[in-house]
Amino acid sequence: MQFLKGKTALVTGSTSGIGLGMAHALARHGANVVLNGFGDAQAACDAVAAHGTKVMHHGADMTQPGEIEAMMTEAVARMGRVDILVNNAGIQHVAPLEAFATERWDAVIAINLSSAFHTTRLALPAMTQAGWGRIINIASTHGLVASAQKAAYVAAKHGIIGLTKVTAIEAANTGVTCNAICPGWVLTPLVQQQVDAKANALGITVDEAKRQLVGEKQPQTQFTTPEQLAEMAVFMCQDAASNVQGAAWTMDGGWTAQ
Repeated sequence: MQFLKGKTALVTGSTSGIGLGMAHALARHGANVVLNGFGDAQAACDAVAAHGTKVMHHGADMTQPGEIEAMMTEAVARMGRVDILVNNAGIQHVAPLEAFATERWDAVIAINLSSAFHTTRLALPAMTQAGWGRIINIASTHGLVASAQKAAYVAAKHGIIGLTKVTAIEAANTGVTCNAICPGWVLTPLVQQQVDAKANALGITVDEAKRQLVGEKQPQTQFTTPEQLAEMAVFMCQDAASNVQGAAWTMDGGWTAQ
């Protein structure tokens, strides 16, 4: 059932991985979609448009507030109001705190946290005026717990959950909800590279490498898929979730239950 028909979803970092999964799921339920990212934009647009909805791409650099504002303006001009905002864009850098390059810190904070602030502040007024909107922030288990050598990522994801809560409080009673999804291990192309490298280094099968990698953190040794995360986002857009506000929903195989 296309319960999102006539609405527009903007998904940042959506030319691959989790973001592309979100775009597919929302389009399948009828939403027009604004894609963003540096991947193969044409392939992503063609794939999402196959669901029969309108699709556009904007290549805004999510470290640049001016480009983010241009993206939001063009999305409104071409698609109408942004009804659903999925803040998914993110990067990672791993290093000990004392060796963490300051420029990498700045980039991770800008893309993983500040970009969500800019998109939210620009989308929220029209959502509030319309009396309906959904803001979904893709956080992480690292928004709830920490791992070594991931200072910027952990700080940004904790910040995203804080931003989610503030937005939810301010949007209460407007018809707009704001929630965060906190995945554990997700089998994206980037993580698959880690799996393959582990298998090669240890001389084990890819399946065993997956179990070992995930098992370092999660009691349930299986990856979450982008499709599973996307279905959670779809639920958050339903009337059944209209009173879910300011939540940090985990999908992490028990990682944060320990």
